[in-house]
Amino acid sequence: MSSDQESIFSEYETETSQTSKLLRKFKETPFVPIGMAGFAMVVGYGLYRLKHRGNMKMSLHLIHMRVAAQGFVVGAITCGVLYSMFQDYIVKPKE
Repeated sequence: MSSDQESIFSEYETETSQTSKLLRKFKETPFVPIGMAGFAMVVGYGLYRLKHRGNMKMSLHLIHMRVAAQGFVVGAITCGVLYSMFQDYIVKPKE
């Protein structure tokens, strides 16, 4: 192995804590945890509303909740992509 590959591997192996890796990823891509939290909130709200859905069919209720959860996640991913494009091309343009 060359010396630069050894330094990359040693740097990677010094940070072995799963929580530190997770926190680093969340700092790099902040819209991923926002999308995950929104998904969990929509699912929680859907489970709460399941009890009070009235005469709505179960399948229709589940379809609505699935669409709402997917919409939130896709919206968060879109915002994240737009934010990263803004940071890359508007705030600090390449020379």
